[in-house]
Amino acid sequence: MLSFFGRILRKKKPGEKIDPMKKFLIVGLGNPGEKYENTRHNIGFKILEELAGEKEVHFETQKLGDVASFRFKGRTFILLKPNTYMNLSGKAVNYWMQKEKIALENLLVVTDDLNLPFGTLRLKTKGSDGGHNGLKDIQAQLNTTKYNRFRFGISDQFSKGQQVDYVLGEWNEQERKELPERLKISAELIQSFGTAGVSNTMNSFNGK
Repeated sequence: MLSFFGRILRKKKPGEKIDPMKKFLIVGLGNPGEKYENTRHNIGFKILEELAGEKEVHFETQKLGDVASFRFKGRTFILLKPNTYMNLSGKAVNYWMQKEKIALENLLVVTDDLNLPFGTLRLKTKGSDGGHNGLKDIQAQLNTTKYNRFRFGISDQFSKGQQVDYVLGEWNEQERKELPERLKISAELIQSFGTAGVSNTMNSFNGK
């Protein structure tokens, strides 16, 4: 039986090869399972699901995560939702980077950010983990802080000592109303990252 990526690659023209520098790994951070599906911490999963839906591709469970793939403007986008739980996200990222021979500059990690107002988008090429356990593990696995990350603001509207409950809580009514439009713009940002480059994308989308 053909593998998932084997089926994808069969759609190429005979003799066509994928340029490794035109292949991108987009990793949405989150926790697997229905319990976490609509929580703030799972915005990385939600954004990838929005993009996959727009491109009419479906996720399939592979090693260490659910994976979907599509081609757009000559680029190949591999979407990964790790199923390792947040604290071990780096294991899945490292595995798929090695498997698909993804250059570090073609990696984009999509994550939630408490330090940004709800719905604020910010693309960066490096930075600290900011106390985020998913980013902390990715940094440890890749042994660098110099990888692209797309931070989606979830705000910090919680009382002292309530951070975990807030992050693992579901969106409030106002956030749910605004979320579809923010997801759509987030999907546009990811496609721009792969086609226009990180600098142009930061100029076009940061703070949008």
